[in-house]
Amino acid sequence: FLGNRLQIATYWAKTPTEAVADHDQSYRAQVEFVGDRYGWQVEHLAVGAQFNPDIGFIRRDDMRKSLGQFRFSPRPTRHRFIRRASYTGTLTYIEDDHRHLQTREVNGEFGLEFHNSDRFLLGATDIYEFLPRPFSIATGVTLPVDGYDFTNLYAFYNFGQQRPLAGHVTVERGSFYNGTRTALTVGQGRVKLSNQLSLQPTYSLNRVRLEQGAFTAHLFGTRVTHTFTPLMFVSALLQYNSTSHLVSANVRLRWEYRPGSELFVVLNEQRDSTNPRFPALMNRAFIVKINRLLQL
Repeated sequence: FLGNRLQIATYWAKTPTEAVADHDQSYRAQVEFVGDRYGWQVEHLAVGAQFNPDIGFIRRDDMRKSLGQFRFSPRPTRHRFIRRASYTGTLTYIEDDHRHLQTREVNGEFGLEFHNSDRFLLGATDIYEFLPRPFSIATGVTLPVDGYDFTNLYAFYNFGQQRPLAGHVTVERGSFYNGTRTALTVGQGRVKLSNQLSLQPTYSLNRVRLEQGAFTAHLFGTRVTHTFTPLMFVSALLQYNSTSHLVSANVRLRWEYRPGSELFVVLNEQRDSTNPRFPALMNRAFIVKINRLLQL
């Protein structure tokens, strides 16, 4: 298919249950062209309301998603700073099984890639979102059932990984449901403390004002990674959410004990920071997963 530039992906799955036989299927068809100067993608994904993969998970059911995207990425000749520019337009259209519109998103984006591996993006998004049931977005703030049109403008800058302090900064501003939203995100940063130990701090701020009320949400977090060998590492993701007042931790050990075969040991915890007995445990999960690659 035109070398490696044209990619096709598809699947079909059905999960028969004792419930109504309709809407128990999922399928996807995607065609993508990944040329250097031009690129495009078309996709259709369907997940029935009764589709239930017992040994897996789905992020969203009862939906039919159609997506179209086109990209134009010229490379300036002999420019001192810019390696490539890009202009991208994307349309996403999501319905439920009964063909009722749930989400429509139109996005336009302009980007620059620099010779030093930094990246800059400037974009705008127009969104329609239907809420089929009341949505509690924050403590004491609940959005009623309705269809909402809102827009968002954003600017993004990513500092290349070759820098001692890498990461990205995103600033967003626009309407949000029946109000406004201002957001700041600092993420994917990496601080190298040694050849084996590194930190990846993150922070996001969301300031939202709606007809039903206003709130400000802070999310602090960091990922700590210690690499014992090229085949074994331990990482811990620690987060605090000011809206839910939860402190969460995800600690994971990964060991590739033979090529293609891995052992994972995972500990998840959530604690309530408002409890007088902090850190009061809310839930905890301990998971062990092992896989073995068999070569015939």
